[in-house]
Amino acid sequence: MDLYLNKKTAIVSGASQGIGRAIARELALEGVKVLATARNEALLNDLKSDIMASGGTEPVLLVQDFVDKEAPQQIARAALDNLGQVDILINNAGRSRPVPLTGKEEDWIAAMTLDFEQHRKLTHLLIPHFIERKQGAILNLTSTYELRQLNVSAIAKAAVTAWSKQLAGELGKYGIRVNCLQPGLIDTNNIRPFFPVEERQRFAEQAIPLGDFGEPQDMANMAVFLVSPRAKYITGTVAVVDGGMRNYAF
Repeated sequence: MDLYLNKKTAIVSGASQGIGRAIARELALEGVKVLATARNEALLNDLKSDIMASGGTEPVLLVQDFVDKEAPQQIARAALDNLGQVDILINNAGRSRPVPLTGKEEDWIAAMTLDFEQHRKLTHLLIPHFIERKQGAILNLTSTYELRQLNVSAIAKAAVTAWSKQLAGELGKYGIRVNCLQPGLIDTNNIRPFFPVEERQRFAEQAIPLGDFGEPQDMANMAVFLVSPRAKYITGTVAVVDGGMRNYAF
């Protein structure tokens, strides 16, 4: 199926590994010029080599620590300078941050900064650009936030969901779509420390109807569809990729 993405442009944060890498790669294979940003230069260079070897569109790399104060401005500026225009924004950077009941204030501040505030700031910098062009697709990566223990990242991502739905309501009249993509348990470095191999298999058999954890490519497949013109009538939604693990009724 042609997703009509050839010659489009995109920003992907947290693009050097895991879900972000898979999304950046899949977009490039669809002909999208991607600004791939992360703090690990070696991993970004490896991503570029992988894309080029696979016949994708050469990405623009930006080595940038996403939590730096000026990161949103640096990313927005680099994207407009190197891409000319931005059609797609994928807010992906983040990491799980479990905390005890009386955890350090610094952990809460750090997680809210990484998982919500920096994405909000980057998006707000680009909204005037999207409005001027009367088009744009924004995809925000969230998390499985209905946990049974405190995790600041999950709380921040719940805020991202509420913010995204409100943005969708405000921006629809300009032809701008805003959606969320919520992973279940995806086999990444972010998840592996919490599930040793034996426990992973046991948990998956009990809790996931499809019987195993997902792969980053599973997320990338949905992400690329949601930001494509094929999804032109989808906005304000949360798409879940979790192998059927969810146990809520909405």
